[in-house]
Amino acid sequence: MYISLHICSALRTFVCVAASLTVSISLGSAADRQQAQAQLLDHAEFRCANCFFGASDHYYCFTADNQILVAYQKTPVLNWRDDTKNYLTAIHPSWEAWSAAGATVPISYDREHIWVTRPNGGQEPSGFWAHLKAVGFWASRGNSKQVKLKRSGMRSIFTNSDVCRNAGQARGK
Repeated sequence: MYISLHICSALRTFVCVAASLTVSISLGSAADRQQAQAQLLDHAEFRCANCFFGASDHYYCFTADNQILVAYQKTPVLNWRDDTKNYLTAIHPSWEAWSAAGATVPISYDREHIWVTRPNGGQEPSGFWAHLKAVGFWASRGNSKQVKLKRSGMRSIFTNSDVCRNAGQARGK
């Protein structure tokens, strides 16, 4: 009896400490983020064509707070014969490439990532896939409103914007 009470007390203490560390870490990382209204200057993509569980890369160039921010999104792809399709997004909507809702978009960013919001607000799919998703625990985060882009130094891929392509040269990088 005494041992089980001791284990219960130790477990309760561990959970409290872990929860407080998690809260402090998550609040600390959110505090490092800067909020901005950004303009999407250019978009480049390397699509995986005729893929069986491959990946496509989508690069985005933003201007915000008097600086050029470049980031990419790697999305899992399942397609064949048509590189514009991704049959996985019906099951897992967060694997859809992000697209801007307008000329300017609200973003938050830090040194490693840029967070943007999906234009559709992460609406739930309807029909068969919605019911299938409700059954699968692996798809529970599949309809996120926030998209986390990884910051990148690659600039030469932007063909529609000299500002994006030459941004690294202006700083002597």
